[in-house]
Amino acid sequence: MKDIFGMMKQVQQMQERAQRMQEELAAIQIGGEAGGGLVKVKLSGKGDLKEIKIDPSLMKPDEAEIVEDLIVAAMTDAKAKVESQMQSKMQELTGGLPIPPGLKLF
Repeated sequence: MKDIFGMMKQVQQMQERAQRMQEELAAIQIGGEAGGGLVKVKLSGKGDLKEIKIDPSLMKPDEAEIVEDLIVAAMTDAKAKVESQMQSKMQELTGGLPIPPGLKLF
């Protein structure tokens, strides 16, 4: 019986750490860029778009498609960084223990 209570306490502690980690991730902003810095975006740790900056040199009507592609590329770059950060935080949380596929703590 002691082992079950100890395990339940560990699960509760892990849930509390996961909650704190979610709050930390929501507070951080991670940037991505494309076109050598001509398009820059910032995402929250949860992947929400917070800011976008487009170099004025791209503001030509006939280059709209280029700007659109660069925005997508910058978002992809930032999203990959957010996912990497989340994976790193998850490893901290679990102490390197493998988490079964499909089990989400966030």
